[in-house]
Amino acid sequence: MDTNNVESVESQNQHLQSHESSPTKGTTFLRTCFNGVNTLSGVGILSIPYALSKGGWLSLILLLLVALLCFYTGLLLQRCMDSDPLIIKTYPDIGQVAFGRKGRAIISTFMYLELFLVAVEFLIMEGDNLHKLFPKESFDIFGMKIGGKQGFVLVTALVVLPTTWLRNLGVLAYVSAGGVIASVILVLAVFWGGAFDGVGFHERGELWNWNGLPTAVSLFTFCYCGHAVFPTLCNSMKDKSQFPKVLLVCFILSTISYGSMAIIGYLMFGEHLASQVTLNLPTKNISSKIAIYTTLMNPITKYALVIAPIAASVEETFPFRESKMMSCIIRTCLVMSTVFVALLVPFFGYVMAFIGAFLSITVSILFPCLCYWKIAIGFKRIGVEMSVILMILFIGTFVAVVGTYTALTNIINEVQTK
Repeated sequence: MDTNNVESVESQNQHLQSHESSPTKGTTFLRTCFNGVNTLSGVGILSIPYALSKGGWLSLILLLLVALLCFYTGLLLQRCMDSDPLIIKTYPDIGQVAFGRKGRAIISTFMYLELFLVAVEFLIMEGDNLHKLFPKESFDIFGMKIGGKQGFVLVTALVVLPTTWLRNLGVLAYVSAGGVIASVILVLAVFWGGAFDGVGFHERGELWNWNGLPTAVSLFTFCYCGHAVFPTLCNSMKDKSQFPKVLLVCFILSTISYGSMAIIGYLMFGEHLASQVTLNLPTKNISSKIAIYTTLMNPITKYALVIAPIAASVEETFPFRESKMMSCIIRTCLVMSTVFVALLVPFFGYVMAFIGAFLSITVSILFPCLCYWKIAIGFKRIGVEMSVILMILFIGTFVAVVGTYTALTNIINEVQTK
């Protein structure tokens, strides 16, 4: 999931109402497609080769199945919205219509936790890639010797901290729209490194790896977890009836991008792939530097966008919610908490697998099915569609449990061996 869902989580209602008040206003089909691809083209593209190396070549079939399943659940969200377009504007609204305030609270909690962990991933990614560029760098803070990765995490936090104090994130939102271009540049730079900078495509890889499937599927699901944003995209359109076509275009383009990066990276590095493909690239090559610097720029511009909805939700619970000082304190504390988690569990791939298994599967697969079942079908009705949804719920729950257990086990093992 990319990070342009800030406006959709907190402040989208006013914008959507203004769009809906006049039929001449709203986002065009092409612009919505761009926003949708930007939503799906996030940091997952760095780990997609690693995911393929965990599952083997045949796991590409699972990538396609995950894409198809998430496309279907995206359509289910639209159908839920169509049931009451005057009330349902956001994903939490769907939860409230389906299951009351508890449903809204549960969906909001999962969304905010997902955003928080994505912010943690940004810091881990910055630390890993900066350490890749400057492996001998270390830091001396108040007489304490800090290693390169940890030091770069702290430096990154200091750089992004002032951006989190801004309440008007319009400029940052426009900057973050370069995510699609950045993803294309990243894929091309990695391909260039393999084709023309001496790395080559010599690895054969495995055909199938049972043990790595839970991690692979979890990472695949993370790549398609844009469902928190889909209601916003739909409501912002001039012609909402075209939203299924928007979803189709977005998922096709994103799958091409993810599939290309997965195949290129696996052919280049095979079983030796790191959790981020940029960590395998030789830094002496220009193409590698382009790929790494492109990777480094996105978190710096998007970190504040991830933190903003969480901060706004926390600020609403404080009596001095209009105080700029209180806002800065809350946002500083949030940044510090993400730094703490990033330093405690600096394992990019395993943290992403946990997000994918526990949060992404729940938000992007299980919740849409449950809400649609409650709103549009009714729990007492039995039919073909309900049977399909039941099968999805069963498989999704199984994958979520196994994937979460595997990710947590890997994280605990890594922490113990640090």
